[in-house]
Amino acid sequence: MYSKLLDSVGLFNYTTGTELNFRYKTVGDNIVSNMNEVLTKNNINPKMIYSCFQTHSNRVEDISNPEFKDFSYGKIILDTDGLITNEKNTALITKFADCTPIILFDAKNKIQASLHSGWRGTSKEISTVAINKLINEYNSSIEDIYAFIGPSIDSDLYEVGEDVYEEFKHFSYRDEFFTKKENNKFILDMKGINKKILLQNNIPEKNIEVSTLNTFSNKNLHSARRDSPNYGLNMTISIIK
Repeated sequence: MYSKLLDSVGLFNYTTGTELNFRYKTVGDNIVSNMNEVLTKNNINPKMIYSCFQTHSNRVEDISNPEFKDFSYGKIILDTDGLITNEKNTALITKFADCTPIILFDAKNKIQASLHSGWRGTSKEISTVAINKLINEYNSSIEDIYAFIGPSIDSDLYEVGEDVYEEFKHFSYRDEFFTKKENNKFILDMKGINKKILLQNNIPEKNIEVSTLNTFSNKNLHSARRDSPNYGLNMTISIIK
């Protein structure tokens, strides 16, 4: 699985499903052989692989951050949900089950950002944080930024409580993406609201690709809600060509 749009503008990307599991808690150091399988299958050999210990934050860090530590298959940083770099042949990793993976790519200046955006990260607008970094720290122009919203939970199956609804109260367009049900429950359209955030940041709609794949209903993808407690993690890898 991959984004044809990002690939066409110079960013290699690939997303795994249930054929592999990238949840270290359950597979341990077997995660190394899983990563090697991805690299071999795609005939890629990045000089380094960077990932996060994801905590549903809106923290986005450049890979030059000295807080990165050695990990089984590369480097990892704690309490972070977004990575950014302009280094070629360097892999960024995001792991997800039902949350939304988002990749941003400045095709002109060759800068990529890889984001993990669950409902918490979305409410904190992790995409906006990353876009601002691209513009303010890397001198990107908004018209040069491309985006891929990857597989996540089905928009008609993601039921959340009133507490989640309240976390989005600062969004003027909140009710476009929350559908109220009985017993103070709501259905949240994660892909839709993440795309709206990109559009609100003036990324051109033609520069955005949204995956049609849904984690909960697609048995070829890991889903935390469907498979808990022994769920696995999908993984998306991206490398500047």
